[in-house]
Amino acid sequence: MRGLAASRVGDPLLLLSALALAGIGLFMVYSASSALAAKRYLDEAYFFKSQLLHVMAGLLVMGLLASLDYRRLERAAYYLLLGVLLPLLLVLLPGVGHEAGGATRWLRIGPLSIQPAEFAKLALVVYLAYSLSVHSDQIKSFSRGLLPHLGVAVVMIIPVLAEPDLGMSVILFALTVAMLFVAGARLVYLLGLLIAAAPLAYMLIVLFPYRFERLLTFWDPWADPNGAGFQIIHSFFALGSGGLTGAGLGASRQKLFYLPEPHTDFVFSVLGEELGLWGVLLVLALFLVLILRGLKVALEARELFGSYLALGATLIIGLQAFINAAVVMGLLPTKGLTLPFISYGGSSLVVNFACVGILLAVAAGHRRQA
Repeated sequence: MRGLAASRVGDPLLLLSALALAGIGLFMVYSASSALAAKRYLDEAYFFKSQLLHVMAGLLVMGLLASLDYRRLERAAYYLLLGVLLPLLLVLLPGVGHEAGGATRWLRIGPLSIQPAEFAKLALVVYLAYSLSVHSDQIKSFSRGLLPHLGVAVVMIIPVLAEPDLGMSVILFALTVAMLFVAGARLVYLLGLLIAAAPLAYMLIVLFPYRFERLLTFWDPWADPNGAGFQIIHSFFALGSGGLTGAGLGASRQKLFYLPEPHTDFVFSVLGEELGLWGVLLVLALFLVLILRGLKVALEARELFGSYLALGATLIIGLQAFINAAVVMGLLPTKGLTLPFISYGGSSLVVNFACVGILLAVAAGHRRQA
């Protein structure tokens, strides 16, 4: 009976870790956003109710993907790319894309707000998993193994950069390089790619004053404590004041209009303040379990497409979790990326649950074959 249940679920421990993170996320979104929501919308549960709907949508997507034969995604790879590229381009059209915080990253469809770049991660991973598995004998070739995959990635990255969203562009590039590396691309080609990308990254930072300011703030946030360094300094205050056990759920002071939009990019700071070091370690441990189980699914997959697909789905969650936590703790410059399952945001949450659904489907698939 236990084996039958495991084969149906795919990987119960992976599922439980994702559900636990989403549950913690619901509590933290309510706590971090209540004061802001009460002031802005006269409803302290405004963001919580919206996030609850996002969770329900994400669970539905996860359930659908987990119940499907993941090999069907092979046939959908190119359709997914085209289906994501179109809204990525639509976002850039004046009057079509919705602007917030100086960036145009969203499409408004009635009451829904969709961020196409989030779905670009998933579409790129499905394409790479399919193409790398089909052309596995050509992966060491520069012209047939590296360039075609890099070209598709660049086509996805350019409109994301134009939004502008450098953080998401970095994620897309990192996903591509990581999957090419695992697939067996020549290391000298990948190193050359990173060296060639370095001047472009430098220009994208130096030529845009707000990005250069973020870099300077990363080196010394105290140089402008009431300006550019304000957010990260108050993130330090939040994490530092949490101590071992935290101030208690709902007792954060930094969420009271010190941390801008505390329920999104910097919700991890509020979590550290309210739940303390033990709460931070619990969340990091849940991410570690999810990532390790995802890698286990990738290693145990019986064919290359399933292996690469599981690896990509794990990287989507793991890379973003690492970057967000590092930013909040001052280990990386501010990127504007959400913390998977914890931060407020519908598109991000649905994509994270979709990744878990894919992992469960791959896990169930190789167990049925066994």
